[in-house]
Amino acid sequence: MLTYLILTTRAVLMEAAVLGVMTGWTKITAGKTHRRIVWAFAVIGVLFSIFIAVMRNTTSMIDTAILNGWIYTIGLAAFVLFLIFTIKKPSDHGVFSVIPWVLLGVICITVIAYAMPDVWAYPYHVLQQESTIISTEFLMSMIGMTAGLILAVVTFLASERCTRRLSYTLASVLLRAELLINAALRLSNLSSVFFQKKIVKSNHTMFAYTVFMKNHKDWFLFLAVSLVVLTAAGLWAASLRQKEPYRNPAEHRKIRAKWRRTRRWASAAVICFIFVILNLTVIEKANATDVTLSPVEEVSSMDDENIYVGFDLVEDGHLHRFAYETENGVQIRFIVIKKPNGNSYGIGLDACDVCGETGYYEKDGQVVCNLCDVVMNISTIGFKGGCNPIVIPYEVSNGQIKVPIAGLLEYEREFK
Repeated sequence: MLTYLILTTRAVLMEAAVLGVMTGWTKITAGKTHRRIVWAFAVIGVLFSIFIAVMRNTTSMIDTAILNGWIYTIGLAAFVLFLIFTIKKPSDHGVFSVIPWVLLGVICITVIAYAMPDVWAYPYHVLQQESTIISTEFLMSMIGMTAGLILAVVTFLASERCTRRLSYTLASVLLRAELLINAALRLSNLSSVFFQKKIVKSNHTMFAYTVFMKNHKDWFLFLAVSLVVLTAAGLWAASLRQKEPYRNPAEHRKIRAKWRRTRRWASAAVICFIFVILNLTVIEKANATDVTLSPVEEVSSMDDENIYVGFDLVEDGHLHRFAYETENGVQIRFIVIKKPNGNSYGIGLDACDVCGETGYYEKDGQVVCNLCDVVMNISTIGFKGGCNPIVIPYEVSNGQIKVPIAGLLEYEREFK
């Protein structure tokens, strides 16, 4: 249960805060028609994320890295254009008045499409291991996921309600800060895809930036939520000294009720922030299970161009880990497992696009991701998608598996 609570929190909390601020800013800035545009894009984003989840986990048609690269690129482009078109307060009138809201809607789609597919896939991943929904493990996992989603929804609502109580100027500053945090993370994700796919040449500065952002992504989640908390604290303080004019007792009661609701949502934002910190520190530490990856095994032979793994080393149907050490002292690991009921092999890096190079281990005849505990379908290892190992080139012939060293060197950065 705790595993999926932590995974869901890490996957969607920052995006929930960002989306809450976006919708709150839209509420105080846009007319009804333009608000509907943003909400329509949000619905499209949810449907698109479900489609991605289904395609990733039931087919090999989607290259996760390439798809995410497009999502990052479109989101960053929309963010830059949005900043340009909202230098002045958007108008509800005129031919071009719809542009800022379309751009905000596109950002909304990219935020949801990045965060939600993994969450939608959690029940599928649990069922791969349990094979039935009538099991304690499945029930507890779904309770954890549901608790994480409830926390995200409360964070979204608290962010939206608090943003609505701000002036246009303060709400705009908060929105830009949240979008900037999100863009900084997506830029590092995009550069990682570029390096992995060799779309751009190696760059020390961008590589250092990517590694830093990857290693400190939780801090940016804390920062995104803490901005909402600081806003909530400011609103709480303002509510205590609020002296809005009123003409009669009924109007006075209405004003007091409004600020009571504001204090409640401000309190909810603070509680969510505290729980997020506890969730990703104390609870995660208590839930952690130290899994020791099996040692790297000796390959059958190796020359200047290829590594050779004989069938005799991997015929037992268990997970086997091999590695090639580069001139820079980086150990690039890959795994091999013979697939059940056949003569084919599942071969890939000991790393994936989603969780990085944390590796895989074998448990009860299943291959499990060491970071997120997702169980792999052994039959799909060697295909793109989801949390499957990154695909590498190889050939099978003459009783051995031949893995080109050049194909491994493409992923040296994944293991630094």
